[in-house]
Amino acid sequence: MENLLFHEIHQKSRLAIKEVNEVLKEYGLYNAQWSVLFCLKQFGPMTQTEIWQYLNVEAPTVTRTLSKLEESGWAERVEGTDKRQRIVCLTPKAEAKVAEIEDRVTRLETDMLSDLSPAQQKQLQDLLKKIKAGTRTEKDV
Repeated sequence: MENLLFHEIHQKSRLAIKEVNEVLKEYGLYNAQWSVLFCLKQFGPMTQTEIWQYLNVEAPTVTRTLSKLEESGWAERVEGTDKRQRIVCLTPKAEAKVAEIEDRVTRLETDMLSDLSPAQQKQLQDLLKKIKAGTRTEKDV
């Protein structure tokens, strides 16, 4: 039998993103933007490099997302100690709303996971953390 685990993970991920986007619509945000805002809330000001490395996305994707967040007043990039370095931080608008948004997203997550016991939720989280990045060899390319 074919292993459909990654297909199931992908499908559930798409469902979760769709549901989160519905919650975020009220704030004029999308899941990718929320991921950056949540990252900044959790870790404080970060460089763009730190953000894309943490989120496992390409640098241009983060740059585009940050541009949209700046245009809509959610984040700002300031000069770091090195003039080439840009530090990303939440704006006062984001600081005022991010806890409310996080609460809404957490309620959605709780609802989506309601058929799993707390122990099963912890086990799922632990198992997902054990999935490592694939390593490609020249013959795979």
